[in-house]
Amino acid sequence: MIRIGIIGGAGYTAGELLRILLNHPEAEIGFVYSTSNAGNLITDVHEGLYGETDLCFADHADLDSVDVVFMCSGHGKSSAFWAEHERPTGLKVVDLAQDYRDESCGYVYGLPEIQREKIKRASLIANPGCFATAIQLALLPLADDNLLKDDVQVTAITGSTGAGVKPGATTHFSWRSNNLSVYKAFEHQHLIEIRHNIKTLEPQFSSEIHFVPVRGDFARGILAVTYTYSDLTEDEAYALYEKYYHDAPFTHVSHRNIDLKQVVNTNKALLHLEKHDDQLMIVSVIDNLLKGASGQAVQNMNLIFGLPETTGLKLKASAF
Repeated sequence: MIRIGIIGGAGYTAGELLRILLNHPEAEIGFVYSTSNAGNLITDVHEGLYGETDLCFADHADLDSVDVVFMCSGHGKSSAFWAEHERPTGLKVVDLAQDYRDESCGYVYGLPEIQREKIKRASLIANPGCFATAIQLALLPLADDNLLKDDVQVTAITGSTGAGVKPGATTHFSWRSNNLSVYKAFEHQHLIEIRHNIKTLEPQFSSEIHFVPVRGDFARGILAVTYTYSDLTEDEAYALYEKYYHDAPFTHVSHRNIDLKQVVNTNKALLHLEKHDDQLMIVSVIDNLLKGASGQAVQNMNLIFGLPETTGLKLKASAF
């Protein structure tokens, strides 16, 4: 069994991580560390886990007792944690914050669709951002074949859980319900990792990636619409994408239009392509808390420890 520690256990990503790991056949949870909830039952915070665990939040992180830790605290807090704690020899780390996504300090960027073999050999994983996952999956086959020739336009809508569990003015039900709004247009922080990885695959790419994020009036999921110039026919584009993702167990290419309910509550990513004049449009959908966060983190853990990639992640979509 893989002994697991979770740092920062009270948020949405930690709750989803616990839900997956409590039902993972090779996982055993050693501790869930939370400064704000130490001593409290996990089910006092993550009420959906009633009947599945009687664990309490720990008041310290016993790093020597586990094989891997998942960092689920807010951005900037992972680096602060490691400034105060020494990582035991052999301890694996999967960081869900953005602190190490530039692959500094020896971290490997944990998007299996581009780095599966590198992840298998890694000890330190920087889990991708949720928008970054949805948008990169739409672009990877083109970049890998040096086919990005022009600016890329992206509009993507996300559920309220993408803002985290801490309440804010734009997360209250009375504001979010029946409402939409644009935020961080053209300057969202996930653009950094998107541009970095696209340039790594296609070094000569010098055009812009324009990204407009939208807050949705639903709880979870991301739908991204990406389009760019392409001289491929629609059939050629489908052939390219199906070849690129043929061995990706969670990323699938659909010839029929797709929707969020097909992926919510799963670790899947679905892609749909359409050609309009000289523009190739790629629609991508993921669950922001699973393929965009905790599910992908477990996918990375499986790869690190030599397990089948899908172990513990065969989840049913909430299609109705």
